Amino acid sequence: MKHFLSFLKSKVFFIQLGLAVVVVVLLVFLTLQWLKSSTNHGEFVEVPDFSRMSVMEMRDAVEKAGLRYEKDLDSSNYDPNYPSFSIIGQNPPAGNKVKANRKIYFKVNPSGYKKVTVPDVIQVTQRNARTMLQAVGLEVQRVTYRDELGLDMVYGLRHKGKYIKPGDKLPKTSKIELICGNGKIPGSAKVQAESQ
Repeated sequence: MKHFLSFLKSKVFFIQLGLAVVVVVLLVFLTLQWLKSSTNHGEFVEVPDFSRMSVMEMRDAVEKAGLRYEKDLDSSNYDPNYPSFSIIGQNPPAGNKVKANRKIYFKVNPSGYKKVTVPDVIQVTQRNARTMLQAVGLEVQRVTYRDELGLDMVYGLRHKGKYIKPGDKLPKTSKIELICGNGKIPGSAKVQAESQ
């Protein structure tokens, strides 16, 4: 124990302690300088506004700005207010200051609405059919009536003049024509004419 205490008081210990402190300070200083240069400390790029740009235009603009990008086609819903395959969203937003080589995430407008499955609304009331069609993103454009006993019961569906059936796929927001019963027995007008 006496030797250890005398070593702590010796000139050699203080020289080694001083050298250790100098080495640690030098290592910290060099590490900070390396981090400053490798992370472009204090150098920022303003994120441009990429909205409505085509994918090709966006790529050129990202490259010129010294940034990187990643696009996401799958999660975007079609927006008719933007051209197909144009940028409809970005993160971080335009005007933000970011470091060079930062990755910008883009949402790209698909070429059209996603397709949805026509629900089974046959033998369902017109009111319920409307609700079921709207729930999947389809719109009822008009209702046509024919002689069928079930008043306001759906007996058929048409899209652009063609008959469709439950399970068919249509683009979201497609307009559907409901063919409903008017409460009359089919052929009842003919039966009445013959009986007179």
